[in-house]
Amino acid sequence: MKLLAVLYALFGVLVNASQLPSALEAKRFLAALDDGQRQRAVFRLDSDQKFDFHFVPRNVPGIAWKEMSEKQRQAGIALLKWALSEAGYAKIEAIRGLEPVLRELENGNPGRDDSRYAFVFFGEPSEKNAWAWRYEGHHLSLTFAYRDGRMVASSPQFLGSNPAEVRTGPKKGFRAMPKELDLAFKLLGSLGPEQLKKARTSERAPADILTMNARRASISEREGLKFSEMDAAQQKLLFDLLRAYAEVQSDAERDRRMKAVQTVEREHLVFAWMGSTSPGSGHYYRILGEDLLVEYDNTQNGANHIHTVWRNRKEDFGGDPLEEHYLHQH
Repeated sequence: MKLLAVLYALFGVLVNASQLPSALEAKRFLAALDDGQRQRAVFRLDSDQKFDFHFVPRNVPGIAWKEMSEKQRQAGIALLKWALSEAGYAKIEAIRGLEPVLRELENGNPGRDDSRYAFVFFGEPSEKNAWAWRYEGHHLSLTFAYRDGRMVASSPQFLGSNPAEVRTGPKKGFRAMPKELDLAFKLLGSLGPEQLKKARTSERAPADILTMNARRASISEREGLKFSEMDAAQQKLLFDLLRAYAEVQSDAERDRRMKAVQTVEREHLVFAWMGSTSPGSGHYYRILGEDLLVEYDNTQNGANHIHTVWRNRKEDFGGDPLEEHYLHQH
């Protein structure tokens, strides 16, 4: 990818990684599958399966690691590394790597299986036509959508971690998602009494993220502390927190997201906190913009079980025809 960018630059073409041949690795992955696998992996672009993302342990549509040969797995890894940053790939592997930890904690529960993470495609990978793909398993759901050879959406992005901190065994002390917690508490701790009063909208945290796996993520309440009510240092902390979610994506996609956050979304951002103001007890926060919604919940298993999601009302799934119908016809 970097070599291609250099070659484009040498020929005087202004380009970023999201404009390079995005379908190449997807085509390579699908070419590595046999006919039966390919039929299970590829759905129509307009299939309702595209909107059926989730983060619970289940049999995910598509082709899972356990069904692949080593060659096919290497093609899957290449596809993930194409779409994600180095840190992002490490994070999703850390999340998947918690399944054996859970299996041991739950006395050999066979449902905790790190081979049940699957790839599924919607439409044929193309440099012209619209298409999308998703990688999904327990505590992980990543959707990528493309049009005219460019990535146009990377949400819904769900990442979770159970346990949030491993407390026993060889991985004791390991945390797959430290920034999402540490930066949030740093921001919370920087607030003055009046700011905290506005930001903390409830003393009790909800049992999970509020939007769950809804096709259309919508929270109408805009309670909380507005971006304009923060000082410069607090505003920077809020951007740092959002970057912790965005940096899972490729460098180009991270930059695209953060540019939108710092321009289009900036004056619309509201930070809301629910539950305990100390780690170790149930807490929840969200960052709501005009189209952006980030949710974080850590209430289960003694507040040692994280659920997070990055949604974008206009971009989710590459654009939702049903939502466009709602917006323009009603």
